[in-house]
Amino acid sequence: MTETEILFHIIVNILIILSILIGSFLILSASIGIVRFPDIYTKLHAATKASTLGLAGVLIAAFMFLYIQHDIVSGKLLLAILFMFITNPVSAHMISRAAHKKGIKPVIKNRKDAYEQYKENIKTN
Repeated sequence: MTETEILFHIIVNILIILSILIGSFLILSASIGIVRFPDIYTKLHAATKASTLGLAGVLIAAFMFLYIQHDIVSGKLLLAILFMFITNPVSAHMISRAAHKKGIKPVIKNRKDAYEQYKENIKTN
């Protein structure tokens, strides 16, 4: 191996390690947020934002490892990343909308709810 190939492998391994560490930290922070946050809306925020990015970081690291070390292009990993980026925000939106329609209020006292105002305007018109 030449010196540039060795340097390339070192840089790629550092990127893989950083991606796994950042992804693991985001997954850990998502799980802490689910336990610590007070209402369903903030818990959903923690569950979807941090866990989506955390799992994406780990899957990207796995994809990079397989591609660089073993010359394998894993379509399953790419599909998992794509599926996760599509379904997590949609499912969080549906759950929060169902909670809102059920009448669950956020913990924040001074809030402005555009959806409630919209529903009231429809009733009055």
